[in-house]
Amino acid sequence: MSHGWKRLATVSLALSLVGLAPASAQLASPVGAPGDNAASRGAAEQVAVPVVELPPIVPAVIEAPAPAPEAPDEGGRRPVAKAPPVASEFETWVSSVAGKPLRRFGSDLLIPGARDFTAPSTTAIPPDYRLNPGDELLIGLTGSVQASGLRLVIDSEGRIFVPRVGAIRVGGVRYGDVHGVIEREVSRQYRGFHLEVGVAKLKGITVYVTGFAARPGSYSASSLSTLVNVVLAAGGPATGGSFRSIQLRRGGQLISDFDLYDLLLKGDTRGDAVLQNGDVLYVAPAGAEVAVIGSINREAIFELAPGETLTGAIVYAGGVNTVADDRRLMVLNALSPDASGWRELSAADAASSKARRGDVIRILSNIGIARPLRQQPVLVTLSGEVARPGHYYVQPGTRMADVVAQAGGLTGEAFPYASVITRESVKHQQRLSYDRAISDVELLLAAQPVTSVNRAQLAQPGNIALINSIVDQLRRREPDGRLVFDLAVDAAALPGDLILENNDVVHVPARPVTVGVFGAVPSPASFVYRPGASVEDFVKSAGGVQNIGDKDEIFVVRANGTVLAGGKRALRAAALPGDLVYVPIDANRGEFWARLRDITGTLFSGLVGAASVAAITK
Repeated sequence: MSHGWKRLATVSLALSLVGLAPASAQLASPVGAPGDNAASRGAAEQVAVPVVELPPIVPAVIEAPAPAPEAPDEGGRRPVAKAPPVASEFETWVSSVAGKPLRRFGSDLLIPGARDFTAPSTTAIPPDYRLNPGDELLIGLTGSVQASGLRLVIDSEGRIFVPRVGAIRVGGVRYGDVHGVIEREVSRQYRGFHLEVGVAKLKGITVYVTGFAARPGSYSASSLSTLVNVVLAAGGPATGGSFRSIQLRRGGQLISDFDLYDLLLKGDTRGDAVLQNGDVLYVAPAGAEVAVIGSINREAIFELAPGETLTGAIVYAGGVNTVADDRRLMVLNALSPDASGWRELSAADAASSKARRGDVIRILSNIGIARPLRQQPVLVTLSGEVARPGHYYVQPGTRMADVVAQAGGLTGEAFPYASVITRESVKHQQRLSYDRAISDVELLLAAQPVTSVNRAQLAQPGNIALINSIVDQLRRREPDGRLVFDLAVDAAALPGDLILENNDVVHVPARPVTVGVFGAVPSPASFVYRPGASVEDFVKSAGGVQNIGDKDEIFVVRANGTVLAGGKRALRAAALPGDLVYVPIDANRGEFWARLRDITGTLFSGLVGAASVAAITK
């Protein structure tokens, strides 16, 4: 009985709990009692569990402030191209001494005035650069906090304000450390983010260029600009300014005294300091100057350092060049009270002599100096009837007999009498003499129409054209530089004591077997040489002299280069192997030849008479 009351109480409590539960929820036993039917199991499967929806996690977004209008960038302005500085009085005088324009060393660096020597704002920022007020940082954030293109300018107190983070002091911080400084401040508010920091723009600085600069004044420059950047942007030193002393002053203190020669000559930039806002650059006046000219690697005017020697000035010029005479030099100083023109110094004296203001140092050249024969290198060419023809390098002062012996001597067929020896120095001298002779001929022929009694006839255009034709033909002839020796026709050797020169050419022909007869003869030809025969005999073999021939002007060119003239005298002479006999046309025949004889008769007389001129024009 008591057991039945307990069961009733349990059922009553369950019903009361069901009445208190929400209508949408039903409580069911997770394990079915014995005897439960399918309907009761279906009811248990329809129990609904309420779904709890969590709000999504949205990262904080930092909006970039609207960019302020940009001020004109004075530092990036390119200077207007300027003309080269006007030459100083010393430059003008030295140019007259040198015979060419001569400028101060370094001035060529300053001539292209359109170049921008100021460091651009896109230059890579070095890690040691310390951020300044006015510099603009570019910040990017990803992760739990996001920001892109966030451009923040460092204010006058050295701070930037990052929205949702606050003010961060970065002024004076090294660029290599600023990432850690900003990251540390952002991490106070957020976790799980990635930070990128860069410099968007450098505010720039204002510096002052004073003294003997080409364009002194105030300059807006990049914060990365150096002393050299700004000085060159200001046009460099003026005509009276120094390349050796560019002074950087900061707060009244001398920070650096830079020598531009260190940069230009050595590539040394150790004195080139990075500038700060308000720095003053002072270009000192030029010091004592000297000029170095001649056989030097760089002709220019150089500014001396205190105590500089003449050798030191030559070092500035890059030293002597390949062809210079490095044993001595010449010095001119017209400013000295005891100036006595150029004075010669040895290389040792130049190393110990102090350079003076206004010195002109000339380095002499070894080019174009005629050396003694015994100091000249000698290349000789032997050809023809020698045992070993070819090129021979011999010592200066070598004799002909020595080089022929080196070549194995002459062959049995050699004819030394007709040897042809040509020399460059002889050819050069012949050219000078020949040119002068042609000029005299031209003057004399041109004057004939004026001075002759028949000037009315000689002034005809045809005669003037004839004069010009003769002169032109004479000018086209080139001297051959042949040396003519008076050797016997039966000589067995070349002139053995002849000292050979460089580029001498020696040709030894074989003994000729003919005598040539040409000109006004019926049958010009080369005839077999007959021992004992005269020149006239060979002329007769050619048919004798024609009616238009001139017997009085017959001449013979010998195989050794000599000429036998005199008409009948030449005919009576014994013929030699290799003779060339020429019978010219009689210049007295015909009106044309009479005119030609009248024009040229006063000039071409003796051995080379009017008949020779007729032969030349033929």
